[in-house]
Amino acid sequence: MHDYQRRFIDFMVQVGVLTFGDFTTKSGRKTPYFVNTGKYQSGSQLVTLGRAYADAIERSFPNGFDCLFGPAYKGIPLVVAVSMAFAERGREVEFCFNRKETKDHGEGGLLVGRKLRDGDRVLIIEDVTTAGTSIRETVPLLRAAAAIKLAGLVVSVDRQERASDASTCTALAEVGQEFSMPTAAIVTIDEVVEHLGARLTAADRERIAAYRAQYGVVCV
Repeated sequence: MHDYQRRFIDFMVQVGVLTFGDFTTKSGRKTPYFVNTGKYQSGSQLVTLGRAYADAIERSFPNGFDCLFGPAYKGIPLVVAVSMAFAERGREVEFCFNRKETKDHGEGGLLVGRKLRDGDRVLIIEDVTTAGTSIRETVPLLRAAAAIKLAGLVVSVDRQERASDASTCTALAEVGQEFSMPTAAIVTIDEVVEHLGARLTAADRERIAAYRAQYGVVCV
C-alpha cells in the first residue's frame, strides 16, 4: 500500500465519510460499513480529496487521458477538486460535467465545461460504484457529444463486491469490462481493513468478513 492510500483512509475516517456499523445500501444490502461522500463539506477537505484522486490517477493513468468528466451531482465537485490538484502540480487538466436536464436558453446543452471533441480520451471520476448505474447513464451522454474514447473510471473506494447475485466480477470490474475501459480506485475495502487493523472492533471485523464472504467476488 502507498502512503497516499494510508493518508486517504485516515482522512475518510477523520471527517466521517467512512463509518462502521449497520447500514443499508441503495441496493438494499445490509452493510457493515458505509462511504458517504456527501459528508465532504469544506474547501480544505476537497483539497485533500482532490490530491488523493490525483495520486491514484498518476499511478494508474499517468498520461492516458485528455479530459476529466464528473457525473452530476457528486461527480461535479470531484472533477473540480481533481483538476485543481493537478494545477498545483503544474499540469493543466480540463474537465466537464453534465446537467440533470438540458438547458434550453443561453448557451444551451447538457454538458458544462470543456467542449468534447472527437478522439478525446475521457476519464470518468466517481465516488463509489456499487451497481454501475450512473456510468451506464453517463456513457451515452459522452458519446452523443463527440466520438470520444473512454480512458477509464476512477472511484474513491472499491467495495469489491458483485453488482448482483448473477455477477462474476466486482461491480467496478464489471462496468469496466462492459465499456472496455480500465478502472481504478484510490483504495479498496481490503486495504481499508488492512490499514485500520486494531482500530476496528472485533465485531466490525467479523461483520466485514461475513459481508465480504457473501457479496465479495474476484473476476474469473
